[in-house]
Amino acid sequence: MSLTLYFLRHGQTECSRNNLFCGWIDPELTPDGLEMAEAFAAAYESTPWTAIFCSPMKRTIATAKPLYEKISMQPELRDGLKEINYGKWEGKTPETVNQEFHDDYISWLADPAWHAPTGGERAIAIASRATRVIEEIKHRYSSGHVLIVSHKATIRIVLCSLLGIDVGRFRYRLGCPVGSVSVVEFSSHGPLLKALADCTHLDERLRNLPGT
Repeated sequence: MSLTLYFLRHGQTECSRNNLFCGWIDPELTPDGLEMAEAFAAAYESTPWTAIFCSPMKRTIATAKPLYEKISMQPELRDGLKEINYGKWEGKTPETVNQEFHDDYISWLADPAWHAPTGGERAIAIASRATRVIEEIKHRYSSGHVLIVSHKATIRIVLCSLLGIDVGRFRYRLGCPVGSVSVVEFSSHGPLLKALADCTHLDERLRNLPGT
């Protein structure tokens, strides 16, 4: 059996609903976000999970909670799975950031791999810390099903790293809506993307909520 990783983005927060930069600030899930977490648990509780790894933020732990309580498996928290640090952009809209930090914002849009949000992190730094967690998982588990509960930018950056896509293009190559799951299977040929941003476990209302 091969090793399969399931990358679950956390459920809706007020920041995702209102399209605010949200990295190291730590909002709770909205009621809709909690419903997304419950829907994931209901759809995936029968998967023979080997382990659960989770960003230590409240929104990711709350997203993992319905599943790990159903299957009695505690998540392992890893700082490497945290979202990008948006620095001085935290909690602001893209429009406000463009006004207040225009030059930094334009540089970041052009190449976030090497240009950071003002006072924040470059994508290459996120790729480095998150990839260390992936390597830890691969070292510990040669096979099985491992859930990784993380964040929009971090998941896309990891997927780019695994699939040989320039991490500077993470914002423009891969989707990752709230509550979505992307699946990567490791075989003798390397990582294979089995599913990208799958939301079929969510009902139509949850899939079509406003936000990012």
